[in-house]
Parts: sequence; C-alpha cells; structure tokens
Amino acid sequence: MKRSFLILVLGLTLLLSSCNLPQVKAEDRLFLEVSLDFLGEYRLPKLSFDGTRVGGLSGITYDRQLDRFYAISDDRSEHSPARFYTLKLNLNPDRFAATEIDPQAIDPQAIDPQASETISGIQSVDVEKVTPLLDQAGNAFERGTIDLEGIALSPRHSLFIASEGVSRRNIPPFVAEFDLETGAWLGQLPTPDRYLPATTEAGAPIGVQDNLGFEALTISANGYGVGEIEPFRIFAATESALHQDLPAPDQSSSAETESSQLPARMVHYLVSENRSTLLSEHLYLVEPPPERATMNGLAELVTLDQGGHFLSLERSFGLLTGFNAQIFQLAIGGATDISSIPELKGDTAGIVSIYKQLELNLAELGIPLDNLEGMAIGPRLPDGTQSLVLVSDDNFNLLQSTQFLLFRLRS
Repeated sequence: MKRSFLILVLGLTLLLSSCNLPQVKAEDRLFLEVSLDFLGEYRLPKLSFDGTRVGGLSGITYDRQLDRFYAISDDRSEHSPARFYTLKLNLNPDRFAATEIDPQAIDPQAIDPQASETISGIQSVDVEKVTPLLDQAGNAFERGTIDLEGIALSPRHSLFIASEGVSRRNIPPFVAEFDLETGAWLGQLPTPDRYLPATTEAGAPIGVQDNLGFEALTISANGYGVGEIEPFRIFAATESALHQDLPAPDQSSSAETESSQLPARMVHYLVSENRSTLLSEHLYLVEPPPERATMNGLAELVTLDQGGHFLSLERSFGLLTGFNAQIFQLAIGGATDISSIPELKGDTAGIVSIYKQLELNLAELGIPLDNLEGMAIGPRLPDGTQSLVLVSDDNFNLLQSTQFLLFRLRS
C-alpha cells in the first residue's frame, strides 16, 4: 500500500508540474527560429558597363565558390539585350571590427546587432561582368519578348532564370536553364497550361496576369560539389493570382479570400540529370496592400533548409506611401497540393495554404526603401554568421536607385 501511495503522489506531482510548463502552439513548431539584424545599405551609382545600362536588378543569387553574386536585369531587351551581371560585394571591415569573433564559438546573445550601427556593412559593390542571354535558336532575345525576374544558381553551375512572360502579347512565362559562362539556352522546365496566357470560349482571360507571372525563384539542393550531381528541387512562384484564380467580379465578399489575400501559386520541380518533373503546386496567400498602398506582390523566395522552410519577400507600393517590403518565413509541410485544380475562382475553402510567419517589416528599419525585388543568402560575415542580401529594381528611373541591403541571418 505504501509503495502504491508513493507512486500515486509522484504521478500527481508530475501532472501538476506539467501544467506550469510553457505552452507551445502547434503552428510555432512549424517554423525555424529566425532573426534578422540590419547591417546597412549601399546605393549603386547610375552607371554603364560594357555598353549596357546597369539597372532593373530584379533577382540575385550567390556563388559561394567564387564569392560572387549574379543579378538578373528585367530589361526587356529595350535598353540593352537581355542579360545578367556578375557582382562583387565588398564588406566594410570597420562595421565588423567590434564584433569579430571565433566562428567556432559563436554565442548569438554576445553579438550586439547595434554595434557600429552608423557604419554600413557594405563598403561597395563592383560590377565585374555582363553576360547576354540567348534564346533557343542561339540569338539575342527580341525586344519586348521577355520579362526576366528570378535567378538561381544550380548545383551543376548553371543558372535557372524565370520570365514573367508578356501576357498582353500572349507570350508565355517560363523557367529556363542557361549556361553560366556563355548565357546560352540549355533547356526549359515544363510550364502547366493553366499558366499560359489565353482566353476561354466565353472570352474570359486565363493564365498569368500581365507583369504578375513567375517572379520568385529558388533552388533547394544538398550541395554544390564537383562530380555526380544529386537531383535538386526548384521552386518558382507567381507574383500574384492567375486570372482564373481571382474571385468573379460579381462574387459576394463572404466568398472572397480571407482579408483580401490574393492566391498566388508556388510550383515545385524535381530536376535530375536528364529529366525535370513537376512534383506539386501550393497556394501562397499574398498579403493585402498596406493602408494607402495600391499593390502588393510576392517578389522573391529563398531556401532556408532541406525541410521545406523558406523566406519570402513581399513588396508593396503606393503613390502616397512609396515602397515597402516584408520578409516572411514559410513552411510548406502540410500544404495542399493544388496541381490538380486548374482554377480557384477565389474559392480556397478546404485548401491548406503555405504557412507564413512575419519575420520583419522593413518599414521598421527607418530608412527610405526602393523597389526591393531580389533576395539571396550571401557570404559568411567576419563574425562567422550568415548574411542575407536584398537588392532593388530601379526600373531604369532616374528618381529611383539600385539599393543593396545587408542583414545578419540567424537560424
């Protein structure tokens, strides 16, 4: 009896003590612990390079082996032929002198994100090379036939580049592979018919909206070594909804997507040596425009790990508010595969969208922001932590600038 009584008391004690444990919400377990420390900005002066106007940088990717960035220009072959630039980002040693520590013994709590806060972490950005891109026939892309927005370096040291297409001219969007050295076309991923600009028998438009096609692009791979390349994954997403995914004009507000979020789509590909397969497709809900802003869209994706975690960049604009952007963490585990649903018509009932968690509203930085569209995980910082780099598309506008932002990314 005594032994049974002790067991009962012990059980009750454990039960009562467990009530005092911190309660963790199920959705909190979906996400990684991520934080972003702002380390400064750099604005690239207006310049020309090898006969081209440097501008329109709408996507960026980092080559860790060469310590270089590749940035795609969304010039529709109007100012110069379609192209990407090779850039060298030079860190400011004065910004990190006070925080440089042993990378093998990093204590995140010991790093002061406000140290030397008046000194930008970017000293300069050098433009080293421009590489024209060639179409399937080996020619320069004709004027007005493409709108290049996303770029990602693959494990086989090629570049995958996304074009929004030009739907008003029935030019389809694409994700294609190009040679890193020559810019030659190497192949194209399959694009589902539902993304192609067209009209129904009743005359209703379907496919990507004009200037709102494939905008975001990222690659998830195990490594970038030499030798045999393992299959890798590519994720591409539209900036906003397909025509047929929008609510019908006469649809009641009660049936509209919650909080007027727009249903963009993320496409998931598996790429092997000789084959590219569309694995799945997921619903990404774009936040409604902030107060007094007129538009908001998904601009970029960055892979965080092999477990389905990403960062997304949403960019907004208003004539009275100017530009702003927000960075979210995404988790696609458990999201519904909507590849068998050709049209949503504003009805997302029963569909589990990609999980989102706000990590940073860039308005909180307290600096003027430009049209931020590109984002990439960059080099290790002098203190051993990881960097995140953003770049803006100046639209070849004299009143805008090519703005680089540098962050310390902890995860």
